[in-house]
Amino acid sequence: MASSTSVEKIELSLSGVSFISLVAHTEDAFYSTVSFYIDLGFVEVSVYDRALPTQKRTPDHCVTSEKETWLLSQGEDEGDGSNVTLKVRLVTDAREWRDGAGDHTAPLTEHDWRGSNQSLVFHTPQLARVMALLKSKGHSFQAQPNEHDAVEVYTHDPLGTLVGFSQKPNPFSTAAGPTHILPPHLLESMMNTPGGSRPDTPGAKKKRIAVMTSGGDAPGMNAAVRAVVRMTIAKGCESYAIYEGYEGMVKGGSLIKRMTWEDVRGWLSEGGTLIGTARCMEFRQRAGRLQGAKNLILNGIDALIICGGDGSLTGADLFRSEWSGLLEELVKTGELTAEQVEPYKYLAICGLVGSIDNDMTGTDATIGCYSSLTRICQAVDFIDATAYSHSRAFVVEVMGRHCGWLALMAGVSTGADFVFLPEKPPGDDWEQDMCRIISKHRGMGKRKTIVIVAEGATDNKLNPISAEHVKEILAGKLGLDTRITTLGHVQRGGNACAYDRMLATLQGVEAVDAILESTPETPSPVITINENKIGRKSLQESVKLTQDGAKCIANKDFEGAMKLRDREFEEYYRCYMATTKLDDPSNKAPDNKRMKIAIVHVGAPAGGMNAATRAAATYCLSRGHRPFAIHNGFPGLVRHDSVKELNWLTVDGWAIRGGSEIGTNRSLPSEDMGMVAWYFQKYKFDGLLIIGGFEAYHALTELYEARQSYPAFRIPMTCLPATISNNVPGTEFSIGSDTCLNSLIEYCDAIKQSASASRRRVFVVECQGGRSGYVATMAGLSVGALAVYTPEDGINIATLQNDINYLRQSFAADRGMNRAGKLILRNERASKTYTTQLIADIIREEARGRFESRTAVPGHVQQGGTPSPMDRVRAVRLAVRCIQFMEDNYVPLAEEGVEAGKGCVDRPETAAVIGIKGASVVFTGVEELKQEEHTDWEQRRPRRGFWRDLKNIVDTLSGRRGVPDNLQQQA
Repeated sequence: MASSTSVEKIELSLSGVSFISLVAHTEDAFYSTVSFYIDLGFVEVSVYDRALPTQKRTPDHCVTSEKETWLLSQGEDEGDGSNVTLKVRLVTDAREWRDGAGDHTAPLTEHDWRGSNQSLVFHTPQLARVMALLKSKGHSFQAQPNEHDAVEVYTHDPLGTLVGFSQKPNPFSTAAGPTHILPPHLLESMMNTPGGSRPDTPGAKKKRIAVMTSGGDAPGMNAAVRAVVRMTIAKGCESYAIYEGYEGMVKGGSLIKRMTWEDVRGWLSEGGTLIGTARCMEFRQRAGRLQGAKNLILNGIDALIICGGDGSLTGADLFRSEWSGLLEELVKTGELTAEQVEPYKYLAICGLVGSIDNDMTGTDATIGCYSSLTRICQAVDFIDATAYSHSRAFVVEVMGRHCGWLALMAGVSTGADFVFLPEKPPGDDWEQDMCRIISKHRGMGKRKTIVIVAEGATDNKLNPISAEHVKEILAGKLGLDTRITTLGHVQRGGNACAYDRMLATLQGVEAVDAILESTPETPSPVITINENKIGRKSLQESVKLTQDGAKCIANKDFEGAMKLRDREFEEYYRCYMATTKLDDPSNKAPDNKRMKIAIVHVGAPAGGMNAATRAAATYCLSRGHRPFAIHNGFPGLVRHDSVKELNWLTVDGWAIRGGSEIGTNRSLPSEDMGMVAWYFQKYKFDGLLIIGGFEAYHALTELYEARQSYPAFRIPMTCLPATISNNVPGTEFSIGSDTCLNSLIEYCDAIKQSASASRRRVFVVECQGGRSGYVATMAGLSVGALAVYTPEDGINIATLQNDINYLRQSFAADRGMNRAGKLILRNERASKTYTTQLIADIIREEARGRFESRTAVPGHVQQGGTPSPMDRVRAVRLAVRCIQFMEDNYVPLAEEGVEAGKGCVDRPETAAVIGIKGASVVFTGVEELKQEEHTDWEQRRPRRGFWRDLKNIVDTLSGRRGVPDNLQQQA
């Protein structure tokens, strides 16, 4: 840095430390901290409590502080400047901060930095010069209460420490205060970070966390490694990768490598595992584990995150249980000294399940399973066209030695005629049963036949059922032209789908937290997901239950094997059978309980709408109900009487089709409520299923409110959320959002490849999503976007300036050795002023030729073509649940006696939205949801989306919060 600049900084005349700020996030921690310093001799000199009505907040008080206590320690000699002042804050939330004084014309939405981190506050009377210097260097800062009337200014140093400047000298010191002057070189280094909090303790030994992949590869493993590496660095620790799995641990040397932030750039879009995996017989022997322990100690590693299957995780847990004994033996044999092993008495282990079979008990999904299912469904979709053309039968063999998840989900997703699973073997007469079902389908006019066989499928006597044997039956007994397709390792290949990238990333982040929270008494955890919620379970217990499942099958305890699968598995099997086996008398509803059910699509098209309609219709038919489609939404009903009864053959091929086969419309029933009621009465509908987005939810609330005036609406009604925006209250997941994300990340991968090829290019990609930032945020998580701009957070000039500064630093650090293309994702309604083009133009102008920017607008490509397997299977599950909801709440009007015609008018729970919330599928009445605390009607979205908290992870893993230079450069 030029000497003139250094002189300018010295002229700021920092004349001492005003105070040191300590932040506690719980009351226990707050009072314990205060008591600790009082015991050391500090005196309580001032107290602030926001809850007391007599106290008024001043600009000195952090707006997020519940309580503040000032403590003073007198120096040995009065007047020597050695007095110390501590300010202890209790901050339990993260509210938006507002100015305490001065001009309020520019609303601020940043969090008050003073409540986020411990800080060191220097005294200087020249706050204007401080702000001018920070602006000239392009560094972010926050002025309190505002820049016009600043009494405090805050920024971050390269270590993530919050550094403040105050006009006040040490406020509770009787002397002039400490005379410590900030050295010029420290101020210079402090000005070289884009902001963000990175915990680090200079001089202290950093914890070293190693990550490895083991067993069969699975799409998403690279995303997990990337997340572990970057979150480890973000937490102030050192990251290592063990190449080639356990073999790399045993061999050591160059196979155990220190990882830096840039080492994992671009890994999200790569398939397989870039750090390799290999079988290792040596590790199964104690001698191999001894060598592995030695190599870890020599590299200073005492924490392992393993991504693999149950065998790999079993080996990891065994390694941990033997750790102390291994160290003792290494010392005893002279391989290591007691001093070398002393800091590593305890080995922390955490497991991530990477398995395409989804065979781990206790988690709904494993890393790679949905990518594998995507490959299978793509293949079956292609086969479907050929089978239809030639009226052929195809037998498709998929992986799954002890678990039939892939086979079952593929059957549900593609509408296969029959599936064979290890957990649910067919009965003694399975050949006749299969032929009867397929003959029934053919007799109804179906031209194609698809049978899916898991590689571990058997009959109930454990005799293997091979694809070849199934082919012989179909060709011999039914005379069908039959072919076999064995997908093999194609199921492992290719890039990870959006869900696996998201899952691997969030689980990798959670694994680092689990390691840092681990104690010698804590059981080794495995990271799981249950109904969209990341959690932890005992690794040992999960592995044992998984292995018990294989034992149950071997012992012919198939019921026990089914119970050990995730909570969805058996439900999906029942849904599949109910929508495939149509002539089962035992599945029929009683004659007096059979209903006429209307299905209508409302809103924009979304992937999975047709799959949901097919599932609802076929389930109705299997139960003896009559399903009707209202074509082209409510306008189609009132203008054209567009009601048509659905049959099995009509909807059979809809599972794999995108868009809406019955048409959709955004118009609401209130445009002509009387005519809608007249047609409902004409057809005597007993139930209504509305499939769509926020408009569908709005339509349901209107029909519910019209019950008082129109008896035709006094029937059970449900809304099945289907929208790429995922903005329907009452659910955390909407059908179609996964299809959208897959289309968007495929688009972004191609764009990022272009950006990386030129090295110094930034693309600003405009995402759909309405006024919900779900798509932009989740896509940002899945493609490694530098920044995500959403309607919930908005865009301001300070945000853009910070991101441009980060781009400058990132490209400046690029030595030409790596690909440095960047993506910024902007929701289409994030800002009326800062359009996609304007942001790109601002970046181009501010770059001054150092890098360039482009825009990319995928538009309606994001609605997707063929629905993703996740959208298909969830559509089936939720649609069947909706029909069951109507069955449970159906009361014929004739049975109500003196209350005839009243129907569901006094039962608000009978008009509900189905959704995934927490760990359950639930129905929530619109009477509850329509309240202001749940629905933001103006912005057309829920008041709070679970995904909003994930934006912090996007920022952290992209480096937007700052990449610590000291951690970045050490390799």
